[in-house]
This record gives sequence, structure tokens and C-alpha cells, in this order.
Amino acid sequence: MKSKYQLLQEQLLKEPKTWLITGVAGFIGSNLLETLLKLNQKVTGLDNFATGYQHNLDEVQSLVTPEQWSNFTFIEGDVRDLEHCQRACQGVDYVLHQAALGSVPRSIADPITSNGANITGFLNMLVAARDAKVKSFTYAASSSTYGDHPALPKVEENIGKPLSPYAVTKYVNELYADVFAKTYGFNCIGLRYFNVFGKRQDPNGAYAAVIPKWTAAMLQGKQVFINGDGETSRDFCYIANTVQMNLLAATTTSLEAKNQVYNVAVGDRTALNSLYLAIKSELQKLQVTITHEGPEYHEFRVGDVRHSQADISKAKKLLGYRPSHKISDGIRESMPWYKRFFA
Repeated sequence: MKSKYQLLQEQLLKEPKTWLITGVAGFIGSNLLETLLKLNQKVTGLDNFATGYQHNLDEVQSLVTPEQWSNFTFIEGDVRDLEHCQRACQGVDYVLHQAALGSVPRSIADPITSNGANITGFLNMLVAARDAKVKSFTYAASSSTYGDHPALPKVEENIGKPLSPYAVTKYVNELYADVFAKTYGFNCIGLRYFNVFGKRQDPNGAYAAVIPKWTAAMLQGKQVFINGDGETSRDFCYIANTVQMNLLAATTTSLEAKNQVYNVAVGDRTALNSLYLAIKSELQKLQVTITHEGPEYHEFRVGDVRHSQADISKAKKLLGYRPSHKISDGIRESMPWYKRFFA
């Protein structure tokens, strides 16, 4: 029996729509672009290259046909500029709003810039999409919204107090979306991402995510550093699962499913020590020689929660979400890409 996502892909191939992806040159945005173009959709992309890269777009172009690539229109612009948002939303059916400045440490170091991109930019996109009368608005929320709430697994309705400026900005997104639904009848769907990983996730820079950062270090014979004792755990979610959730959320016609937030994860958690061993094992299968004896442990990072795991039953029930990849599947699929570009 075909999944809801498989049926959706077949439907999109028959009935092309027009999409807007903000942050299209980033990790998640470029993967959404690749999937939609391969489904013969028309896509407008908006990015200011603050954290996205032209080489991500170039790689997508190399993976689709010339005809599919001709369905892509790129706008270099900033979501903090309302006119850029208005231009990008014209003639669009579905908005996938990914543009944001991620990273808890980045927001602690520079809360003003994070606020501008994540709150002002979000409000600009809401207004532009509402005025353009798009069919749906799906946005990147964050598991950081759970803050200091101790319960596991994380259930959408139970959140705590934010532990970082970044978490505040993503919670404000949810509040704005809810107000727009109640005030203007403009229903949105928020996706609380749990530690998304996969190809085109940047391993460089001070705010790189743990999987690409460690992978690149191992490939280059550098030391791997773990913050804390290595027993901190996360619900790591492969990019294919994240793409699935975006498309299911954007196209749902269920009134019950709209004006909601959903966890985007696999419903499991992996300790950092176990993650290190899994990455090391997959790289060794690719004939990569690991030169260091093991990870080096540092102090716990400010603003981090100890454990994180999602309850994904709401997404399964209301959207038909079925994760296609466990963490082991995602690491296995990701490692050849990292070896190709960073060895």
C-alpha cells in the first residue's frame, strides 16, 4: 500500500504547482528545491546568502534536467525587506519559509541579528503571503521551543520557558502564526525541526551542526570535540523526512491539520557518544582512515538541553507522515557525499 507521501508525489507530477522557498540556497532549502524540481514543479527561491551558498544551487542544477532547472526562478533578497518578500510571493501557490538564522550559540552571541532575521523577516513573509493570497504557508519552527520542559518525548502542546534568544524567536513565530489565523483567517503550519542532517549541511564555521562538523573533522584527520560527557541525546532527523513533512504540510486540505505545529523527527534519540561511533563506522566502510583515538570532551554548552526526543504521533495522524529514514539510514546515505566534498 502506498504512503500518503508517495501518492502526493504522483499527484504533483500530474499537476505542477508554483512554490516559494525562502532560504533556498541553504541546507534544507536546497534539498526542498531539488525534490520539487524533480517533481516538475515551478519554484521561486529567495535568499540573501547569509548562511546559504551558490554552490548548493549549482549542485541542484547538476542533479536535475535542463527543463526542470528552467522552472526555477531565483531572487537574491532579504526577508527583512518587505518588498523582497512581496515580489517573491507573487503568483505562488505554496510558501515554504525556511529563511532564518539558526544556532543557539549564534543567537547568544548576537541576539539582535537573530531577532531581525527570525522575527522581522518572519512577519514580513506572513504579511506578503497573506496579501498574495497563497494557498498555504508552511514555516520552519524549532524543537528549541520546548525550552526547559523536562518531559520526554516532546509533545507539541507542552512547552517550557525558552533557554536562548534563538528559542525565543522561533516561539514568537508560532505566536504570530496563530494570531494571523485567528485575526485574518490565514492558516499556517509550523514544523518543529529536531536536529535535521544530510547532504549540503555546511560543516564549516563556528555554528556548524554536530554531524557535518564531526564528519568533516574525521575525513580531514582532525580532532572531534564533544560538549559535555557525550551522553547528551538528540532526535536526529534525516533531510528526506524533513522534505516529506514540508510537502505534506503545504498541500494538506484538512482543516483539522491547519493552524498547527508539528514535530519533525523520527521519535527516537541518540547519545552523542553513540553518534560518534556510528559516523566513524560508516566512514571506515568507505575506506576512510580515522587518525585520532577518540573524541575530546569539553564543557557543556550554554543554552543546550540535556535530552531531546519527539513524539511524532500528531504528524502521523493529521498529515500521514511516515519517516522514511532512521538515523542509521541517514548517516549511511550522507557519508559518501561528505567524503566526496570534504575528504
